[in-house]
Amino acid sequence: MKRLMFAALTALAVTSSAQATTVVTADRYLDVNTGKYVEHPAIFIADDGHISSIADARTVRWGADVKQIDLGGKTLVPGLIDMHVHLTSLAEVGGYQGLKYTDSFWSAVGVANAVRTLQAGFTTVRNVGSYEFQDVGLKQAIDGGWIAGPRIVPATYAIGATGGHCDDNGLPPSYDKKSDAVVDGPDEARAKVRWLHKYGAEVIKICATGGVFSLGDSVGGQQLSLIEMKAIADEAHMLHLRVAAHAHGDEGIHDAILAGIDTIEHGSLASEETLKLALARKQPIWFSMDIYNDDYIVATGTSNGTEQQSLDKEKAIALKQRQTFRRGVQLGIPMVFGTDAGVYPHGDNGKQFAKMVEWGMTPLQAIQAATRNASQALGRNDVGVIEVGRYGDLVAVTGDPTRDVRVLERPDAVVKGGVLVARSQ
Repeated sequence: MKRLMFAALTALAVTSSAQATTVVTADRYLDVNTGKYVEHPAIFIADDGHISSIADARTVRWGADVKQIDLGGKTLVPGLIDMHVHLTSLAEVGGYQGLKYTDSFWSAVGVANAVRTLQAGFTTVRNVGSYEFQDVGLKQAIDGGWIAGPRIVPATYAIGATGGHCDDNGLPPSYDKKSDAVVDGPDEARAKVRWLHKYGAEVIKICATGGVFSLGDSVGGQQLSLIEMKAIADEAHMLHLRVAAHAHGDEGIHDAILAGIDTIEHGSLASEETLKLALARKQPIWFSMDIYNDDYIVATGTSNGTEQQSLDKEKAIALKQRQTFRRGVQLGIPMVFGTDAGVYPHGDNGKQFAKMVEWGMTPLQAIQAATRNASQALGRNDVGVIEVGRYGDLVAVTGDPTRDVRVLERPDAVVKGGVLVARSQ
C-alpha cells in the first residue's frame, strides 16, 4: 500500500511539474500543522506562484523547462507572517523628530522597509496603521511588480477617539490637527469603517486604549466605548473584514472581546479574568503581543527623539506585558506573531522568536504563531503552510529551528511565489 501511495504521489508530481515553472529542493521542510519534517522535498510551483505538487526529490524528475532553486543542506519553513507592522514608520525617528520630514518621505522609506522585511523572511505582513493610505499604495506597487516586498494586508488609518492614541496630540490648539480616522460615537465609527474600506483597507485597526507613544494619555486607559467597538466590529464583519484592536489596558481588552474584535494587539495588562473570557468566547480571538521591542526602546532611550513620558510608559508596562504573554501561553490563548516593527528597526522581525521562547513558548509554537496561526487569524488559506494550493513562499535556514529558533533571525534564502528574492552570500 505504501509503495502504491508513493507511486501515485510521484506520478502526480511528474504531471504537475509539466505545468510548473519552478521546483525548490532542500534537505527537508517543516510541516507546521504536524510539527514534523518532510525529508528531501521537491516543491513544484506554478507560474501563478502557487504550489502545484510536492514530491520526493530523490525519485521525481522534471523537464528542462522547469527552473530549479537548489537549497541543498537547508531546512525550509513557510514564508513567515508578521501580524503587526508599520512599514511607513521608522524606529530611528521618534517623537517630534518626525516633523522635520515632508509627508511623502514616509512613503519613500516604506519602500526600503518592505525590502528589508522580505529579506528577513517575512513574505506576508499585516500593516496596522499608516497615514494617507500609504500602505495601500505600497501594496499596489509590490503586487504590480514595481518594487520588492511582502504581501501586505493594509489597515490604512487606525480608528480612534478624539485625543486618543490614534489622534494627533503633539501640537497646541493653534495647530489643531484631528486625525482623519478619529470618531466620536457609534454612527461616526460605522461611517469610518465604510470610508476606509472604500479606499483599500483589508483589515480595520482600532485604538481601544491609550498607548506608549501617544502623548498625554494613560497607556492603559480605555478610549473607545464598548458600543463604539461593537459598531466597528459589526460593520467590518458585514463587509467581510476583520478587526484588530490596539489594547494595553485590561478594561479595553475586556470590552474588545465582548465587542467581537478579532485580534488583540499588545494585550499588556490583561487580567486572568479577561484572558479566561477570551478563551470562553465562541469565536476565537487571537493575541498579538510584541514582547521583543521593549529591548530596543529601552536601549535607545530618548536618543532617537522619543519623549521621556513615552519611555516611562514603556518601562511601566514592559515586564507586565511579558508576564501576561507567559500566562496566556500557559492558559492556551491563541497567539499570533506580531512585532510592531517600525517601533524597532525593520528587518529585525525574527528576533522576537527567541523572546517568545524565553517567555514560555516552545520553538514550534513560536513558528506556528508566525505561520499557521497567523494565516488562520487572517482568514486566509493561501499562506502560512507549505502545501498544495498555497503560495510558494519559503524560508531556508541552516539547522533545526524547532531546536534553535534563532536560526530564523537571518535566513539563508527567501522564496516568494516561486521566485528567489533573497539569498545570503
